[in-house]
Amino acid sequence: MSDFVETYRNVIVQIATPNSTGTGFYLRDRGLIVTNHHVVEGNRAVVVEGAKFVKRLARVRYTDQRYDLAFLEGPSDVAELPEVRLGVDKALRERDPVTAMGHPFGLKFSVKSGIVSNTREVMNGIPYLHIDAALNPGNSGGPLVDNDGEVVGINTFVIRDGDNTGFSLPVNFLQESLDGFQQLHTDNACRCTACLNIVTEKTVENNLCTFCGNRVELPSAVEEYVPSGVSRTIESLIEKIGHDVALSRCGPNAWEIRQGSAKIIITYHDKSGLMSADAVLCQLPKENIKPLYEYLLRQNYTSEALTLSVHDQDIILSLLIYDRYLNEETGQAMLKNLFEKADHYDNILVEQYGATWKVED
Repeated sequence: MSDFVETYRNVIVQIATPNSTGTGFYLRDRGLIVTNHHVVEGNRAVVVEGAKFVKRLARVRYTDQRYDLAFLEGPSDVAELPEVRLGVDKALRERDPVTAMGHPFGLKFSVKSGIVSNTREVMNGIPYLHIDAALNPGNSGGPLVDNDGEVVGINTFVIRDGDNTGFSLPVNFLQESLDGFQQLHTDNACRCTACLNIVTEKTVENNLCTFCGNRVELPSAVEEYVPSGVSRTIESLIEKIGHDVALSRCGPNAWEIRQGSAKIIITYHDKSGLMSADAVLCQLPKENIKPLYEYLLRQNYTSEALTLSVHDQDIILSLLIYDRYLNEETGQAMLKNLFEKADHYDNILVEQYGATWKVED
């Protein structure tokens, strides 16, 4: 199993939108990233990142509400990505071993092994694969792989509190959708949920399918995301301090920014009204920790707005602001101070107190 897991580690794609996070996987022969429709719904482009390519925006090229599929433009500038095979001709049976893989934003690459509990769990007329691999919502859009290393399904949803009850769309539905989409030679298509035809700009008039008259929405017709309330203020701050807002989004009310050697995670909690910005600086040394802790405590005693703390092995510099005190003027000054102090502290902690630079997963 280890051989194909390493292959998939390099083709699994993290996906983030302002509303959700999920997983996708790259098909080199098609030049497309496959994921679930519900992961990218409501977006023309989404943030993607892989083991072999840096974070970037990828356009949504095909959406399919019926089968909960979506195709994104792939990283055409990355030549060394491996190829994975679709096991379209596989006849799965109950108790066959399978492996579900995923890598949602903020989590490590995960591999969950299990078996096929039922090969035809029919819901809404679609015969899903029922699997017992322990999935989480962020696995949506990732591949389900058999012991030959071939994709046999796309992990689509999990029943909460359902004792590891997960469902995967059989790969033949993916194959049919890929073939139908690429035969049309377009980069802007969707499946009509009524007649099930794949429609393009040539077969859509006034947002209506010309085959059956049902309302459809091509990827290019999706309204661009516009933040509101506190999220709009935070995104304005991110832009003013010189960062790409669209690339910084990593889920609902969450943003990730890199400044120098520090990674800064900004989150906003609706219920508490609290915005937090956490800069992961470096990691604790393996020995002689006492002087470092004393330094952190001294800095916290004299600091007014920033707090140094330790989580597991990570040393973190944090800023907390309640939304009623957050405006563009004060917020910009506070975030700028966080960024400057992050660059300042990590060098001191590494050079003077033996901390180590954090190695990204």
